[in-house]
Amino acid sequence: MKLNSLSTAVRTFGITVLLSVIVGTAAEANDYSKMGAKIAVMTVAQKPTPTETIVEIAASNASFSTLVKAVQAAGLAETLSGEGPFTVFAPTNKAFAALPKGTLNKLLKPENRNLLRKVLTYHVVSGDLMAKDLRFGRLATVEGNSVTVRLRHGNVRINKSNVVKADVNAKNGVIHAIDRVLLPPGL
Repeated sequence: MKLNSLSTAVRTFGITVLLSVIVGTAAEANDYSKMGAKIAVMTVAQKPTPTETIVEIAASNASFSTLVKAVQAAGLAETLSGEGPFTVFAPTNKAFAALPKGTLNKLLKPENRNLLRKVLTYHVVSGDLMAKDLRFGRLATVEGNSVTVRLRHGNVRINKSNVVKADVNAKNGVIHAIDRVLLPPGL
């Protein structure tokens, strides 16, 4: 009998404590509701706003030194430092090194500036597309042709290139590092 009485007392005490916590939390929440939306903004973790442009971020990363050299040779540094927003599928140095022998040197020659611009702008899409925003299908590039986006098992492919690092935020867009240089149709 005494065990039953003790068990009932413990349960009653537990329920009383639980109700006190719920009522106290509700009362506290009611006080905060007077602050309106300010409390909601303060409780949500926010990412810091990027302060560097796409070109500045690429220039500060040794993996993109060939891309930066190409962007400068094509005269696109100012454009890609502009307001945007841009989504750039940025080939790494390894991606440029995988091009057929002599291709990069040919593209970097001053007389091939327009061809280089065509190749580089084929890597750029208007808008700020994070990896979660990419969908299977075609995306129009700044160059004028489209790239094909494929999603599989959490991996993103652009044409035959794999996204190896996604969502590098810049103040004027986003960079997705890729492992192959994208070449426009007919090139």
